[in-house]
Amino acid sequence: MARIRTVLTSAATLLVWGAGGGAFAATSDDVLLPHPGPEGLVWVQEQWGDGGLVSAGAWDSLPTVLTVACDGGGSVDVTMDSQQTRVAAFAVDCPADAPGRGSVTLPAGVVRAGSFSIGVDASSRSVRWALTVTQPE
Repeated sequence: MARIRTVLTSAATLLVWGAGGGAFAATSDDVLLPHPGPEGLVWVQEQWGDGGLVSAGAWDSLPTVLTVACDGGGSVDVTMDSQQTRVAAFAVDCPADAPGRGSVTLPAGVVRAGSFSIGVDASSRSVRWALTVTQPE
């Protein structure tokens, strides 16, 4: 099943948007969140300011974990929608001197099979954030 999921995840469409710069072009040497490995559906290595993504490839038979890390002073409000239904909303404090982290684990079936979207509303353009979406088996 992991091989099938990897193929489907690789074929999934991913659209990342943001007001602060390129989502995959790291501008610093430190990584807020490491690559999620084979359980990962999405990894946004680094983004600044507001942003988000739309992706596909989620399974409804596995739990889904959304993790966001940030720094730069301020905060981010994070939302996740699955098939146009809000399934998660939380805030993360983004200290200036060390990364903050927030995470939500959604039980199997909450995120429906197929596409999902995530929005990140940063308190300022100086907030740097990263996120991962995983579906551990």
